[in-house]
Amino acid sequence: MESSSRRAFLTGRRAARSPWEQFCRRMQHGIAGDFLDFGLYEGKGSARLTPSQGGDVRLALALCREFGVVLALSGINQGDSLTGQSVLWIELDGSMAGCQPLPDDEGKWFVQPGTHLSELASAGLPQFADQPGYLTVAAWAADRSLCGWAPGESFRCGLLHASVLMADGSSAVLGPFGAGNRMPLGTLTLQKLVPQLFALASSEPAARFATHERWPARYRLDALAPRPGHDVNLSHLLLGHGGDLGWIEWMVFEARPALPSMDWTTAYTSRPPAGDDALWQQASTLDRGVKKLFDPDGVFPDPGQDL
Repeated sequence: MESSSRRAFLTGRRAARSPWEQFCRRMQHGIAGDFLDFGLYEGKGSARLTPSQGGDVRLALALCREFGVVLALSGINQGDSLTGQSVLWIELDGSMAGCQPLPDDEGKWFVQPGTHLSELASAGLPQFADQPGYLTVAAWAADRSLCGWAPGESFRCGLLHASVLMADGSSAVLGPFGAGNRMPLGTLTLQKLVPQLFALASSEPAARFATHERWPARYRLDALAPRPGHDVNLSHLLLGHGGDLGWIEWMVFEARPALPSMDWTTAYTSRPPAGDDALWQQASTLDRGVKKLFDPDGVFPDPGQDL
């Protein structure tokens, strides 16, 4: 009878799985949704996850942290397609969609990230009537141009609460944080993060940017300095976040007047206007500060990789 050691010598041992193969294998065995491995190119892997439930994304984030893979929302601008890193693209379909009025308040709607804007408008949220109906609400919230209102005016979108999966794997519910409605910071991550964000928002560049006609930075720190008569809402920090700061698990909206349709002549761009190099550098420094606070280990895409 031939021994197992002799068979291994004759046939050769199976090569150890690469980190990318291990990542894909654990994804395939752990999720309920669909997973497609696009393979390796120049040593970097790429794959797509179409989650069927929130647990799929939570597992994906944990494995991305473990294996150094970037978790990126599909369907938004990524200028270089993240070609220098292994990437897991999250593509939403109807499995994580839905818009229902809250049972205790019919003026508010609970919205899942895969819901299309056309569905929101039909459900009774007129602020989305003139927005691109084919977009999911997750893609809309990540789009810097569509969330490009004047500084301090993020209240126009009607977002009240958002649950976000943070880079460290914790889930946090963000919402009103005014003097009369100080929502408790329910996680240690938030308890550390929020005071530092307020300090950044009160810095000289951010305070000056709040007086501009357009907010020049990527991340909307001006949400912490709303127009008079409106309270701070921490969930508005995620508007126009580019998929860089966290994963939005669900949102709650109230009905607001229609938002203006996107004007490409004033749309957000990461390229500085001619002669505004100093402004651009200050905005970029501010962005790096926000990114470091939310995602110090780079689990989500770097903001320098969008258009």
